[in-house]
Amino acid sequence: MDSSSRIVDDAVQALASFPGVGRRTALRMVIHLLRRPEGEVLQMAEALERLKKDLCICRECGNVSDQELCPICLNPARSRKELCVVEDFSDLMAIEATGQFRGIYHILGGLIAPVNGIGPDDLNIAPLLRRVQEGAFEEVILAFNATAEGDTTMFYLARKLRDSGARITNISRGINVGAELEYADEATLGRSILNRTEYAY
Repeated sequence: MDSSSRIVDDAVQALASFPGVGRRTALRMVIHLLRRPEGEVLQMAEALERLKKDLCICRECGNVSDQELCPICLNPARSRKELCVVEDFSDLMAIEATGQFRGIYHILGGLIAPVNGIGPDDLNIAPLLRRVQEGAFEEVILAFNATAEGDTTMFYLARKLRDSGARITNISRGINVGAELEYADEATLGRSILNRTEYAY
């Protein structure tokens, strides 16, 4: 399915590396880009370049940000009593979209998955334990996908945090088993946050 242009083929190959994008879809994207004004395409390329060059990771929670601290961590209106632990920033964005949580976050950067060689030391767990130890959190919410990896991570963290003095809760199972938070509709995810329960371990 190669074209008559190496430049086009390279662009197709680059776009086909995105999750869920095959070569046929990537080719349609390339054709679309070829039809757009040059300035628009260059603006898009610049935005993608800035993702790697200029994007910061919040030194407090691990969220993506334009500066050292993200807007959530900088917001004085956010409660410092509730900490919501999520896998990555897409889950944070999904929870924020519900408007049901006014605390702060901690992003692990993944889930414990021994089958894939991912253990606790590969994630942002040590900074989380430090934050909870040094903070005055009344509640730590474990908001993970309803999967084996999510349950494994939840169990591990609950054991590590049980002597912290904070309530350890998890979101209710309005989220179907095997479902991912970022794809849940806002109403369901919002109810799961509101109806969170004490984590039993």
